[in-house]
Amino acid sequence: MSTGNSSRSRTPGALAPLLRITAFTAPGQAVVVRLDGEAAPDRRRRLDAALSRMVALRPARLVVDLAGLAYCDTTSLDALLGARAAAQAADVELLLASPTAQARRLLESTGPEELFTIRDSVLAALGDTPAGTG
Repeated sequence: MSTGNSSRSRTPGALAPLLRITAFTAPGQAVVVRLDGEAAPDRRRRLDAALSRMVALRPARLVVDLAGLAYCDTTSLDALLGARAAAQAADVELLLASPTAQARRLLESTGPEELFTIRDSVLAALGDTPAGTG
């Protein structure tokens, strides 16, 4: 899955970096969703839809890779919280991987950091033993 958006950024006349959403299946029944570019408010619907599709696949583990995220705000955070709730309801373990400094500050300053399992890399997230199996 790969999608893009050429919406304009907050700077008049400048194109915002695309929000590119890619997903792949990793060994061990895990799906990794990578976010690249800006997860700006006008891209929330696409982000929600992509995360919902991945949760609907019901992998044992869903890893959201934030390493390429150039910008995110509370709208993006709401999308992640919605995906977390849907994942819990579907018995899918959701982890965040490689948050950028900006994403980590957002998580820390708004409180949801404690609600997510966060790993420094996708490899670390994939290497974790799923809850209840260790």
